Amino acid sequence: MIEFLSMGGYAFYVWSSYAIATLLLGGIVIWSARRYRSVRNDAINRARRYRRKS
Repeated sequence: MIEFLSMGGYAFYVWSSYAIATLLLGGIVIWSARRYRSVRNDAINRARRYRRKS
């Protein structure tokens, strides 16, 4: 198990790469969810305003 975790001497590079990739992907998921909510709410508000005018 120790050999697997040490990755043949490249553990720092490998594990830091995994950490950075995980953080970036997590950030993309969070950003996408927030952006989706924002766009959805804007569309709902525009539809409500349009219905009031009609």
